[in-house]
Amino acid sequence: MGVLRGLECTGCRAEYDGGRLSAVCPACQSPLLARYDLVALQGRLTREVVAGRPSGLWRWGELLPAPESVGRTISLGEGDTPLLPVPRLAAEIGLRSVWVKDEGVNPTGTFKARGLAVAVARASHQGISEFVLPTAGNAGAALSAYAARAGARAHIFAPADAPRPILREIEAAGGVIHLVDGLIDRAGREAAAAAAAEGWMDLSTFREVGRVEGKKTMGLELAEALGDLPEVIVYPTGGGTGLVGIAKAFDELEALGWLGPRRPRMVAVQAEGCAPVVRAMERGTPDVDRWEEAHTAAAGLRVPRPFAGRLILDTVRRSQGMAVTVSDDDMRHARARLARLEGVLACLEGAATVAGAEQLARRGWIRPDERVVLFNTGTGLKDLL
Repeated sequence: MGVLRGLECTGCRAEYDGGRLSAVCPACQSPLLARYDLVALQGRLTREVVAGRPSGLWRWGELLPAPESVGRTISLGEGDTPLLPVPRLAAEIGLRSVWVKDEGVNPTGTFKARGLAVAVARASHQGISEFVLPTAGNAGAALSAYAARAGARAHIFAPADAPRPILREIEAAGGVIHLVDGLIDRAGREAAAAAAAEGWMDLSTFREVGRVEGKKTMGLELAEALGDLPEVIVYPTGGGTGLVGIAKAFDELEALGWLGPRRPRMVAVQAEGCAPVVRAMERGTPDVDRWEEAHTAAAGLRVPRPFAGRLILDTVRRSQGMAVTVSDDDMRHARARLARLEGVLACLEGAATVAGAEQLARRGWIRPDERVVLFNTGTGLKDLL
């Protein structure tokens, strides 16, 4: 523990103290990312050392901006989710080697648990006991659970049409719900205003470092499980935290000597009714513009303008990757197929990766012999309630 070097601005490259809670650069308003003393960890944080620790996200503690003792972290058993080979699905979509990283087994049923575990632990360690978060649903459920675990309170700003089962889940964990008339960007503005007025800690996407660092552990686990990296990673992209975090994990593991320089091609999958990243990729623009009248049944993909649009685009482009859209019907059919063929009940966002991979395999962008990892970011059970 204790190798956090500081926070670095992804825009102007200014450096800030590692204890800083806000992860927005005051000079240029770009997101800040955590940087570690990786030289000090070379030869110390080995595969054998990590494998010998108790399972879960916190065995990667040296690569997390967390309290200096694992005994002071906040946990509900998140991390170390299964990487499942899906050979029958692979055969149907014309590929040989496909895995699903199934985040649906995390606490509260989604990958959001990873980021909120780290964010709440880090802020609680500095005495914060009131949190606020804008959400399409699942991040609010995760924050409510981890706030309860920490003895803190969560204030959740969500669109009025957020899924009812998830709102009940938030309330069950003690979260205070504030419904807003609009999409998640409107919820974000109201959450920020409440944070400023009440002194609550704002845990919005990319506005503090814990969430991206927690989700980074998906990439750490993937590299550990495969020993090498696949040729293609397909990821459902709303706010983009996981996509950016996974790529960051690979860079850090290379610096530690775990990996070589080769990277997977990263595919961002979005819904036809809300695809600001896809449009920016097609136009070659450096940032994303707001997608007007965003609509999709996959609530996690209904993000009209992700705050870290530049980071998302840079991550995909540096990997020689791609961004594609799929329809809501494509997602539903893919979810049914994945469950029927492999027994994996994915959320709609996770099912979008199946549809996206099939589309790219059909076009020849993914070759039949390439290894492909699909990220299912949550359980499909919530969609069925």
